[in-house]
Order: sequence, then C-alpha cells, then structure tokens
Amino acid sequence: MKLHEILERTAWKLGANTFLFNGDDSISYKEADRITGHIAGCLSSLGVEKGDRVAIFSPNSMNYVLVMFGIFKAGAIASLINILNADSLSYYVNDMKANVLFYSSDVVESVRNNREKMPTVKHSICLDGKVDDSIGWDELTSSKAIEKNLEIDDQDPCHLSYTSGTSGRPKGCVLAHGPTARATNCISERLLYRPQDTILCPTTLSSSFRLVASDLPGIHRGSSIGIMKTWNPYLALDIINQREVTVLVGNPIILKDLLDAAMNDGRLCSSLRMVLSGGGPVYRSLKESYQKYFKIPLVESYGQSELGGFVGLGYPKMVYDEKISAVGPSLPDKEVKIVDENDKEVPIGEPGEIILKGGFMLGYWQRPEETAYSLRNGWLHTGDAGKMDEDGYIYMFGRISERIKSGELNIYARMLEESMSNHQSIRQVAVIGVPDKELGEIPKAYVSLYPESGVTEDKLMDYFRKNLGKYSPKIIEIVDQMPMTPTGKISKRELEEREKISVIQ
Repeated sequence: MKLHEILERTAWKLGANTFLFNGDDSISYKEADRITGHIAGCLSSLGVEKGDRVAIFSPNSMNYVLVMFGIFKAGAIASLINILNADSLSYYVNDMKANVLFYSSDVVESVRNNREKMPTVKHSICLDGKVDDSIGWDELTSSKAIEKNLEIDDQDPCHLSYTSGTSGRPKGCVLAHGPTARATNCISERLLYRPQDTILCPTTLSSSFRLVASDLPGIHRGSSIGIMKTWNPYLALDIINQREVTVLVGNPIILKDLLDAAMNDGRLCSSLRMVLSGGGPVYRSLKESYQKYFKIPLVESYGQSELGGFVGLGYPKMVYDEKISAVGPSLPDKEVKIVDENDKEVPIGEPGEIILKGGFMLGYWQRPEETAYSLRNGWLHTGDAGKMDEDGYIYMFGRISERIKSGELNIYARMLEESMSNHQSIRQVAVIGVPDKELGEIPKAYVSLYPESGVTEDKLMDYFRKNLGKYSPKIIEIVDQMPMTPTGKISKRELEEREKISVIQ
C-alpha cells in the first residue's frame, strides 16, 4: 500500500469524519482527499516526476499536511525541513536537490535570503496565499486533478526524513511507501487507535516521529488529528477539554510541560485515555506521575528517522512493575535483536547494540558508504545500546557513542540521567563524558533547574554521591537553558563542543 492510498481508503470508508483540525478550522477526509488530488495535478503540470524531491518549509498547518499527501500522490518524495533550521535552509534544499519548494508567509524572509543559494528550485508555492513570484494556494488547489494511472510501487521512495543531528550533520533517510504503511498500521493496532479517537500532536510536522506516531496511524483508523502552530501547554489543556481529545502525542518535554500546567491549574483532562511519547528518553518518574495524576498510561515509543516506524512500543495500559522502565516490545513488522560488537546475539538481559530487520529506510540520501555501514548484513544497526528481557521488552541505555568508559566502569548516560531526574529541583539533565588523565573519562552532568529551586551545584553533588555512589557524576554544571535540536532533543553535540572550547581556553 502507498501512503496516499491510506488517505484515499479512509476517505472512501469514513469520508465525513473530521480529518484535521487547527483551532476552529477543520477539514473532512473526503475533502482532504479531493484537494490532494488537485495539488498532485499541479505538481505534475509543473514537470514534477516520480522520484523528484519536493521540499516543505513551513510552520504547522492543515495545508502542510494536504501538500504532503499531494506530493505522495504525484509520485514525488516529500522532503520536510524544520523551520528551526532556517539558517541552514539552502543546505537541506541543495542536499536533496529539490525542484519545488513549498513555504508559508511566516518564513518568506528566510526563503528570500536563500533564493540565490538554491539553484535547483524551479518553482515556489506559498501555502497561505501568494508571495513574490510564488504560485498561490488558490491556483494550486484549482489545478486539474492528477490522473489515476500513475504507477507507483510499494518500494518506491516517498519521504525524505532528516536525522536530528544530535551526533553529527543531519542525514536524509529515504523511506519507501510499503514498509512505512505496514509499520504505521502495526502502530495503530498496538495503540488501539479508532475512528472515535481525537489525537492532538503539537510536534512539528517535519518530524518523522509525528508522521509515524499520530498522523499515519490515525489516518489508518479514521481518527481526527489536531495541529498546533506553536506549543503552549495551557492552550493545549484548553484544546484537550474543548475537543475531548483522547490521545496526546509529544516528546518528553511537551508531556512534562503539560503535566506541570495541569497540576498548576488543577485540571484533569478526563477525555484522555493515554499519552504517547517519543523523540527522547522517558524517565520512570514521568510515567508514574501520569498514572498517579491523570490516571492514564504514558506509552513510550522508541524509533529513529531511519525506520518509518518504531523499534519498540508500549501498550496503552497502566504498568506498575519493573516494566514501567522499559520502552515496550517490538512490533509485528520488525525483528529486533541485541548483539555484541561482532553482531552475535547476546543472552537475555545482557547489554548490547539494538539491531533490526523487517522494514527500514532504503538508505541515506546520497551517502552510499554510510548506508552500507548502517545496513550491513541486512540488519539496520541503530547505534543504540539496550537490553531485552524474557518477554521481549526493550530497555534503552542511549547511544553507544555516548557510553562513558571511566576506568573499569562502563557508564550509560541514560541510566544516570534517569536517576538524577528524580531530584525535585531538576527540570532537565544531560550527562556526557569529559577527558580525565587518570580514568580516561569521567561523567559530567549539565542540569537546568525549576525556577526558584535554590539548590546549588555542591548540594546536588552531595545528594548524588549518596544516592549513586561510584556512578555519580564527578562534575555538575547548572545552566539556564539546555541546547536543543530542532526536533526537541537535548543537543549533546553542542555540550561536547562547549567542553572542547573550554579546554582550548
């Protein structure tokens, strides 16, 4: 099945259902399917052919989603650029060699400033009107609908998803229709999505997590999907109660913000049946807080841009035993193993690298050597460390490259971060390894605090020495704000660069 066929099938079965909503605006599945046909027709008339890259650079909007599915229908590859990467716009456009660029009036200055640096772009189309020499929205959607005889195969590429850049320059992951459709159908089954669900996902539409966690699984089942242009936890609480949202999807920072806002206002959000997290580690304390305050499960997912799906995913049910620290088991479309440095499977409970097969990217865009390395022996090597229990539940330790070798100790940053996050004054924490003459490396913790916490670095150090013993961070630095990637993860690469600069100085 192709991704646009998911929308077409749901429009045929449940056409009157609300597909998208943003504030008071909404659109049905039937109307969305009709408009995407006209968008595809316009692209075809502009010379866009099967396999061409079409870029979208815009804040969240309903039109953004319609354009994405119009690109799928045209047989082209939807290539999404986060607006937080405005300074690097020309890098992404030139890397993917896009010949059409969609944008909105919100980001027109970035487009103007980069226009001369993007020679591959032949046509610009504005999502909310007509700006400069762009094609306007009305012209786009009134074009002749695309013919139905376009041949698109399940293995044809459809989506160029860029990595977050936490450990290097972002790479474009080329996803195909069929594996992504199968993966997201499995996700909708695991999460028990249904036509009666209203899903709110404030995450940027350029995020691969959003595509596979809320949008495609929701479309599989005919759910209503909510969009927010900018994140505001108090506005989100209003939307949840007004729209009777049943599922909230977001990264751990979004979910922590929502919980804090709800507790400050004394709101319970009785319509919610679950929240789903991804894009970063979810600590046990946050899961327990959701179960205690909202009386709903916080379901954790673990995936990568390379997948078009998830490595592991929890079930939408309350968990009270040790499995609350796990992500969850793999899904039916994937086979997951934990292996040593020689790709030999390790015993149950032993740590190693997480690898999988059964559906993943076709490769990194224009990076054959990196593709061959990541997909060696027919398995996707995630570069993540973890373990698996006897029931197949996956426990994440973090990136293998982030493992700290301190003397005889192997310290996984996530395990330290999870323990440290339980301190009531700490809002965010990130642990990295820094050079040490005697031990090789020692763990250093960067922490951001809740306002007016009053705790000092020395007090935190004393606390963690008592609670973590030999695994305690050797250095703690309090920062006002953590450096973040455009996808909402703490950028450890920036923290490491900060350390290098301080050593030079």
